[in-house]
Amino acid sequence: MKRSTGALVVVVAAVPRLLVLARERGTILDEFVDKSDRFATTLVDHGTFGFLAGVPSAYTQPLYGWFLAGIYLPFGRSWLAVGIAQIVVAVATALVVFAIGTRLQSTGVGLVAAIVTTLHPYVVWHDVHLNREVLDGLALALLALCALVAYERRSLPWAAATGVVGGLAILGNARLILLPVAIAVYVAWRSPISQAVTAAALVVGMAALVVTPWVIRNKVQVGCYAITTDSRALWKANNENTREVLDRGGWIDDVPELPGAPPWPELAADLTLSGTPTSVDECAQMRLYRDEVVDFWRDDSGEKARLAVQATRMLWSPVPRESDESGSGTARLARKTVEPAFVIGLYVLAIAGFFVAPPRFVGLAVLMLAYNTIAAMVFAGSVRYRAPWDFLLALLAAFALVSVWERVQRRRHPHYVGAGRSART
Repeated sequence: MKRSTGALVVVVAAVPRLLVLARERGTILDEFVDKSDRFATTLVDHGTFGFLAGVPSAYTQPLYGWFLAGIYLPFGRSWLAVGIAQIVVAVATALVVFAIGTRLQSTGVGLVAAIVTTLHPYVVWHDVHLNREVLDGLALALLALCALVAYERRSLPWAAATGVVGGLAILGNARLILLPVAIAVYVAWRSPISQAVTAAALVVGMAALVVTPWVIRNKVQVGCYAITTDSRALWKANNENTREVLDRGGWIDDVPELPGAPPWPELAADLTLSGTPTSVDECAQMRLYRDEVVDFWRDDSGEKARLAVQATRMLWSPVPRESDESGSGTARLARKTVEPAFVIGLYVLAIAGFFVAPPRFVGLAVLMLAYNTIAAMVFAGSVRYRAPWDFLLALLAAFALVSVWERVQRRRHPHYVGAGRSART
């Protein structure tokens, strides 16, 4: 039963993405491409992880670049190879969500949660394009599964596994740097004090162990300890011009540049390739923009508070604002109609699921969603940054839907006892 249901999840996840891949194949390698694509190409062609051969860079988180390089090396930079690989990741994410729901209650909950997660209209389109969030979704689902198992079993090996996955998640998205700390509290919550301390230390310590080689590489090759030197992105989301740009429908990329600032690494690389050799000190730039952000927070805390409210609103908005004119006409129509309707329904069902889902999962979901909201308040909010976390809402929604279904069945059939409930409930 579980195998056949899992096969159904694979089909439901793969088929819509294959259709989108076939339709969007002409734009996948050209439009809205993450800069990790350039890092991956340089790594495969020249053995350097950066924008230019022989010039190592830390101007992005490395995980997605490594993932793309692993595709480009054997298959070349092909829309088909990238699309198929990312569909495999999306299928894996759906299967992990299925495993979480099944573990929490039943294959029915797992199936509904996986279907709701994988048929999210925005995610179906986004998963086959060159953006790192496809890996974020898988890493976060795996993190949730490992944390649940570690919590339920009070297992130190599973606490260590949770930390490893947390470290990989950080290498994919630097905004997750403190998430293992939050997850460590959850994992340790119901254990005796000595075991709780050990479990929490394992989660945080293993995450640090995974991240450390990359940080040391950046010190040796780039000149400073960092997960990413791109604090310019943080400054773009935290200055006196940001809120106005976002209010009129722009994105942080549209925020005016810092007056007098040197070319950022990607621009410097473009200038060099065009015949104007330009060198940059990434570490000095990182400190420059970081200091600008700290000064802004200190000197204009009121504006930062307004930005935080704006970021929260944008994060949880059911209407995607970024890239509204991208893709085919069908894709644009879906973003403006189907996607908002889907997300509003998801929110309503998730709120209902909050009251019927197992408390151990509700606690984890609230913790992770709160972390993402706080991260958006510090940085910026958009549907792109929320979508990888929506599997948590899908799981809550699945509990609500299954609960309604079972109530209906009990009214129609008084002796109905539920569809495959797990002993864990």
